[in-house]
Amino acid sequence: MNLPKGFEEQFIYDNIGFVVPKSIYPAGYHCTPELPLPFINIASQKSHIALYHMGIYMMPQVHDWFVNEYPKQSKRKLDMGKSCIRFKKPDDIPFDLITELIQKISAEEYINTYESLLKK
Repeated sequence: MNLPKGFEEQFIYDNIGFVVPKSIYPAGYHCTPELPLPFINIASQKSHIALYHMGIYMMPQVHDWFVNEYPKQSKRKLDMGKSCIRFKKPDDIPFDLITELIQKISAEEYINTYESLLKK
């Protein structure tokens, strides 16, 4: 598994997700405290596969790294929102790059960033 220690797979928001479990971060997600802190979700939408990565949304250095690396590893144009990366077909997904993205942030770093942004 490529997921850093501290994250776990769960079915959340009606999709497969990777979260910081409440056993590690009891406060949960500030918008819905009864839920664990979301990190990544994968969804099959009507016209695309969506990868929602909160680290890209919260960490400009991770966002910039990803945007810079994407054209090196994919022939397709990057289709991206604030936290959402969209792929038209499974064959379009640069799996090695996504693996690097997932491994780029530790659970501790993610929690610290999340808490620092909540205070702002």
